Amino acid sequence: MKLKFASYSAFMVLILCGALAVSGCKKKSDDDFGDDDSDDGGSTPAMTVDPATAGTVTGKVIFDGAAPAPKVVDVASDPVCKAAASTEDATVTQDVVVTDGKLGNVFVYISEGINGSFTPPTDPVVLDQQGCRYHPHVVGVMAGQKVQFKNSDPTLHNIHPTPAKNAAFNLAQATQGKTDEKVFDKEEVMIPVSCDVHGWMRSYIGVLNHPFYSVSGADGSFSLKGVPPGKYTITAWHEKYGTQTQQVELKPKETKDISFTFKAQ
Repeated sequence: MKLKFASYSAFMVLILCGALAVSGCKKKSDDDFGDDDSDDGGSTPAMTVDPATAGTVTGKVIFDGAAPAPKVVDVASDPVCKAAASTEDATVTQDVVVTDGKLGNVFVYISEGINGSFTPPTDPVVLDQQGCRYHPHVVGVMAGQKVQFKNSDPTLHNIHPTPAKNAAFNLAQATQGKTDEKVFDKEEVMIPVSCDVHGWMRSYIGVLNHPFYSVSGADGSFSLKGVPPGKYTITAWHEKYGTQTQQVELKPKETKDISFTFKAQ
């Protein structure tokens, strides 16, 4: 069954004008985006990780049952997207990616047990629009770290995150090679990102106050490195199958192997 979308030509002017208008708006108040989990009573002390005692949490995300058939979308409304579909698998949604019983695109992170703040990396995380798809489909970033949105296609795209806690924006990128940088300053898991021009395009951004997160690969594997010894709650998030948690106690220099299992619905 194909998913139908309005024609590209009908959207171009409307989306471009709307995106430019929204991108010029000021940041909304906290009341507009939901509850604020930040501590207004003072800054959180910086946390230092001793490499000599830090450990690793590794594992796999398993899919139990028959994987659902991929949904096929109609990309013919945009000639650029149609051409890309002939060179890569740009006509299938990425919501459920199962390979040999392993589930990809699962965001795995420490949700409880980290006490202290971390300085975000100076290098940006890149979210590319290529072949009328977002690459990667799921990505993690630290609060305060730059996210570089890039358009690698010779067609109009727009980046439209819909966060609950961070400031929303609608950013038009009309030309190939266009890049823009934005920062999400509040922890939030997850932020959906879509393109209003091409309705099948979707991505998710996980924003955390620490660097202990990973996205499962096609083989279901993930790794949280450089974790200080302690007791933690590890959460695995998937866009369709929800979340699961595990309690983990990590000793100095220990590598702990765990797994999450999501069942077919």
